[in-house]
Amino acid sequence: MTLRAMKPFEKIYDIVSKIPKGKVMTYGQVAKKAGIHNARIVGFAMNGNKDLKRVPCHRVVGSDGNLKGYAMGGIEIKKQKLLKEGVTFKTQELVDMHVSKLSFLKS
Repeated sequence: MTLRAMKPFEKIYDIVSKIPKGKVMTYGQVAKKAGIHNARIVGFAMNGNKDLKRVPCHRVVGSDGNLKGYAMGGIEIKKQKLLKEGVTFKTQELVDMHVSKLSFLKS
């Protein structure tokens, strides 16, 4: 099924499922890739994610690298998961976007 034929949340989940370990995408990147004009919809989709193994929602962060929220245990759990996967942090709460941001994702 192509991204165009999918419903918005399905598109978002499909995109996020392709983010590799050690990399992150921003809510805005995911929204743009999904053809959605409001990045908050990505946040709603991540909050409603029921399949954590297929859709690693902890790999989606704010545009500045801020962890934002994580419905599956809070920001500290999100950070622990990212660190375990090799994501680099600039500060305690900011992902180093120059190192860890996924800048290209094939459809």
